[in-house]
Order: sequence, then C-alpha cells, then structure tokens
Amino acid sequence: MTFGPTWNNLRDNIDALQSNATLVTPLSRKAFAIEDVQEHRVLIQYRDDDETIPLQKDQFETLYERVSESQGKFDVDRLPPDAEPYATVLSLHPRFEVDDRAGTLTESEQSTGSPLVEAQSGSEEPDETEREEPDLDVYADALLLIDALERHDIASLEAVDTPALVNIYTLLSDVQRNANDLRKDVRSVLLDRLHHDQPVSGQFGSIQRTTRRNRSLKDAELVLNAFESAGIERERLTTVDSSKVDEALEVTELSESDVYDIEPSEYVRKADVDEQEKETRLQGLKDQLEATEGDEADELREEIEELEDRIAELTEFRSGRSFHESSAGG
Repeated sequence: MTFGPTWNNLRDNIDALQSNATLVTPLSRKAFAIEDVQEHRVLIQYRDDDETIPLQKDQFETLYERVSESQGKFDVDRLPPDAEPYATVLSLHPRFEVDDRAGTLTESEQSTGSPLVEAQSGSEEPDETEREEPDLDVYADALLLIDALERHDIASLEAVDTPALVNIYTLLSDVQRNANDLRKDVRSVLLDRLHHDQPVSGQFGSIQRTTRRNRSLKDAELVLNAFESAGIERERLTTVDSSKVDEALEVTELSESDVYDIEPSEYVRKADVDEQEKETRLQGLKDQLEATEGDEADELREEIEELEDRIAELTEFRSGRSFHESSAGG
C-alpha cells in the first residue's frame, strides 16, 4: 500500500483537531501545537519556543515504512530525539496508536485515538480541580517551614533570635529527610517509565535515566593473591587499618595524638523534635487558609500564579529542532 492515501487521511485528521489542541511527545513529554498543515509538511511549534519546525512528508513516510517493517509495532526510542513529534502526529491517523508507557508506535485496523493529544478550549475557564491535602510528612513540614521563613528576615540570619533559628533548622532538617524519602519513591516509579538515555521534561526541569557503576573490593586475601600473582608485592597494597590501631592503643602507652592527626570540627545536630507543637501550629495554618476569603484569597492566588510563571520562565528546557536538517527547507 502506498503512503499517499495514509498521508491524505492524516492531514484530514490534523485539520479536524481543535485549533488550540496541545500534543505531547511520547518519551520526553514535550508539549507542542500544530501551526499549519501543508501539502508536503506539517508545521509545529513547541510550547517553550517561538520557532516553527517543519515535519516533512517524506520523513512521515519513512516512519510509516519502519512501522510496517517492524510487523506493525515500532519502538519509539529508536527514533532520534528530535523525531519524536513525528510519532505523535502520525498517531492522529486512525490506524496508528502510540503507547507512551510501552514506548511503541503500533499500526492496527481498529480505529484508535491518540493519548498524546490534550484538547484545550480558550473560551472556557480552566478546570479548577479541587485540591486535597496530601497525607505526607514533607507537605506538613514544608507548610511549617514556609510559615517560619515568612516570619523572619532570613536575608540577615545574624539578626534572627536563637529560638527562631532553632525552629528553622529543625524544620529544614525534617523537610530534607522527608523530601529525600519521597524523592526515592518517585524515582522508583520513574525508572519503569524512562527509556534508555531519552531526556524527559516537565514544567520545572528534565530528567534522564542513567547507569551508575558501583565498585567494592572483593575479599582482601583474594585481591592480594591476584596482585601477587601479577608481580605486585603484598606490602605495597596493605594499609593501616584504623580499627586495629584503636585496639593497639588500648594495650599500649601511646596516646591517640601519637598516631592520629586530630582536627576538631563543630556542627549542629538536631537533638529533639516537638511533634505536638508542630501539629498545633500546622492546624492553625490550615484553619487560617480555610478562612481566607474575598480579596485576600484572590490576591494570594495571583501571587502564586505570578510565582509559577516566573519559575516556568527560569526552568525552560530546550532541545533540538528538526528530524533531519537536510530536509528542513523541503
């Protein structure tokens, strides 16, 4: 079957999209919109960029052939990173479907919809999903920390009294510990969703699956024998074991300073946490937020929206621009 009818069908389906529909690349999750559909190409624009990128008909045909050669199921991570939009756009055709969880582009006779299209209406107010308080320690501690930071001039720590600094330090420690625990849980889920070295981006940044190489020495005798057989004398590899040194110090008249270089360093350690006081203060904050109404609530929402916009501007993630530069002008 030639690609011509498929291309015409695809163009018809693109034309049927809402003008403000947002599409998402299957692996990196980058949002883009279709700006125009022409006879031999589709013009797209990433949400975080002003540049218009042409997706060429001949490259769609190449992808179409690769899917056919793969017996109807093509692994999307075989595409160059800049070619991901081709898979998303091709999935607008009723015979093609992207499974972003499995990372595949599949051809089927059954009509399917693309999971990578998010229809948005500019005339309606955005959905205001009711937010629920998460039952997470890091959430509660973060609220308390925000409250404490707002009550003191942290830009001048020397001017903050000691009890306030103790509270801030305690909360910082709790947030760090609980955030790290949650980060590990999120990481475990993400590892099942990331494909090889393909970067995946969100509003505030991007992540990438990588492999770390960890080393630990085998049994000491095995290591020494291996090097000895290779011509390295044992004495050149043996080191002083601090645990053995401590045992020797106990049965000799040597002092610790005779065998150790001692440099004292001081640090602050969290000794105790008043969980009851934290809970009382946290409940007060919740009650205060629930009681916030009218102009004060509107002003708070506006401040949050402005902050989110600033964060988005500072954390934009940019990548390459086209599938094949040689066909950019085609």
